[in-house]
Amino acid sequence: MYEIVVEQEISSAHQLRAYQGKCENVHGHNWKVKVEVMRKDLNEIGLAIDFTELKRILKLVLARYDHAMLNNLPEFAHDNPTSENIARLIYQACRKELAGHPVQLRAVTVWESSQTYVRYYE
Repeated sequence: MYEIVVEQEISSAHQLRAYQGKCENVHGHNWKVKVEVMRKDLNEIGLAIDFTELKRILKLVLARYDHAMLNNLPEFAHDNPTSENIARLIYQACRKELAGHPVQLRAVTVWESSQTYVRYYE
């Protein structure tokens, strides 16, 4: 089994509704996002998926969150823009974009700081 991984960073702001602490205030993060896909075999030129294609997909998915106030996006109208919810939404969007590619999405990891992250997979 081959595992292919790409990472990208974005910046955005959010606030956690009903949170009892500083994170209830508007604040920003430089998020690092990692996408992991896997494939059992390789194509005719020895690739599971081209890094360029996987990076393109991740960039496309992250574009709506980069330099955004996450609370203003429709997907966070009711759910808090927590790292957990962000990771799940990125996973779901990547899974949709990867449809038709010969890889399986394994996980999405979202760091909100260098010491804290969430990993989402199904």
